[in-house]
Amino acid sequence: MEGLQTTAPESSFATHQQFHLIANSLAKLLETARRELERDREAAKASLVTASHILQAEIERCSGANGSGRGGLAAWQIVRVRAYIDSNLHRTIHIRDLSAIARRSKAHFSRKFKLAVGESPHAYVVRRRLESACHLMMTSAASLSEIALSVGFSDQAHLCRLFRQAFGQSPANWRRELGIPDEVISRTGMDKLIPRGISAAKS
Repeated sequence: MEGLQTTAPESSFATHQQFHLIANSLAKLLETARRELERDREAAKASLVTASHILQAEIERCSGANGSGRGGLAAWQIVRVRAYIDSNLHRTIHIRDLSAIARRSKAHFSRKFKLAVGESPHAYVVRRRLESACHLMMTSAASLSEIALSVGFSDQAHLCRLFRQAFGQSPANWRRELGIPDEVISRTGMDKLIPRGISAAKS
């Protein structure tokens, strides 16, 4: 009985702290979206998407969706890790950060992530960077060097090498084949033009 009396308040405190952190994060993201709505719709959209990911992860976690599919990660872990990756493509993403988000050791996380997603964390990050680069090549007039840096590649050559390995052609040729003009364009449904079956190569 003494054990229960000492652990219950700690558990309650931890839950309260977690709720406070999540509520704070959501409040900040929603405030950013409100502030940027008229000035920068893309920034507002990114904030809303991230807030949605966080909220969905908490709903799944609280409803007991913490079982692993095929021995992989729980749904809430995958949602959080994917949201973190998408929000941090422009910077170096370390396994230690991803494993901390999933609350697993690095080795355990890498193994379970591959079981759940079907590819290693590194391959998944590279694929998301290539998909983001494709999107920017279709919707902006940014140069390839600017795009490469904005999605986390070390330079244009790094982007070109991995792009060629994935698609069998250079980014410049791919961009030209789509007939995308040099000026900024933004059309509904552009995402459908992103090549399928990206097989991300290791850098």
